[in-house]
Amino acid sequence: MIEFITENVKLPRLDKKAVKAWIAAVAATYDGRKVGNLNYIFCNDERILEVNNQFLGHDYYTDIITFDYSEPGIVSGDMYISLDTVESNSSKFRTSMDKELMRVIIHGVLHLCGINDKGRGERAIMEAAENRALDMWYKKQF
Repeated sequence: MIEFITENVKLPRLDKKAVKAWIAAVAATYDGRKVGNLNYIFCNDERILEVNNQFLGHDYYTDIITFDYSEPGIVSGDMYISLDTVESNSSKFRTSMDKELMRVIIHGVLHLCGINDKGRGERAIMEAAENRALDMWYKKQF
């Protein structure tokens, strides 16, 4: 089950049914993984900083924090997404808010599928995976 939750922000306009189908299709491309319980918690910068401090000991803003509760073959987790940071990143990267939000939404799922982005060479692997998933979204290949 995929849930979209808000904390002190308005839920972004999403075609929830299509987004859920897309997420499931992307997960399936990674060894046939199924979607378990996924919670997208949309929040502001203040809240994501609080989560980052409390659970990770980091004192900085970020666009997404993913908590992985996956089991073999099933992706599950909580994903906090700061809409403030998504918006500022959309300007920084010269893309639309909608495109940047879709990138961040799938970024969390890709983490749950085992793709990392902090180690040497991992960022390029993550970006390639994001681009493949976004191609699926924009071509409606799910």
